[in-house]
Amino acid sequence: MLLSAPLLLSACPSPPPPLPPSLPSAAELKRVSGALLGVGDVLEVRVYQEQELTGLYRVESGGGFLFPLIGEVRAEGRSPSELAALIAERLRAGYLRAPQVTVFLKEANSKKVFILGQVKKPGTYRYEDGMSVVQAVALAGGLMPLAAPDLILIRAREGDALSEERFSVPFKEISRGRASNAPLRPGDILFVPESWL
Repeated sequence: MLLSAPLLLSACPSPPPPLPPSLPSAAELKRVSGALLGVGDVLEVRVYQEQELTGLYRVESGGGFLFPLIGEVRAEGRSPSELAALIAERLRAGYLRAPQVTVFLKEANSKKVFILGQVKKPGTYRYEDGMSVVQAVALAGGLMPLAAPDLILIRAREGDALSEERFSVPFKEISRGRASNAPLRPGDILFVPESWL
């Protein structure tokens, strides 16, 4: 059964829009999203002159971890300095007179990017501050021979984790130096479609 050309064209989804000209810089992404803690991160908490309170802690699936004396501490969505201030405040409330607390991120396991489609090693990769589309493709082993010249970046909409935006990334133009390399942020999905040509 043959379909008419107009019907065929209407069934094809429209391509995603190109990347906006004002994507945030890698430094801005690091400041906004790279500094927040998440599930799976490993933290080193140090309490000055309190060796028994100093140690490594993993942020559990509920977004927090158990800390001596004060119990459950919510870490997800906070920066290390915000978390240090919270722990110090709770220790001050009945346990220590003037606690000095510092928090260091030892392993950033919560921040990932997903690279799918026509790459040699599709999968989930740990996000690194300042990661770009080119770095992500390189981590995934490079493009397969049938990869399309434009990739699709799927990103959660700012302030709404349940909806997403899609952008067309001109990878061929980026690799030739004709377009800017696009920075990624944690949670991004980079899909490499198969070329139809």
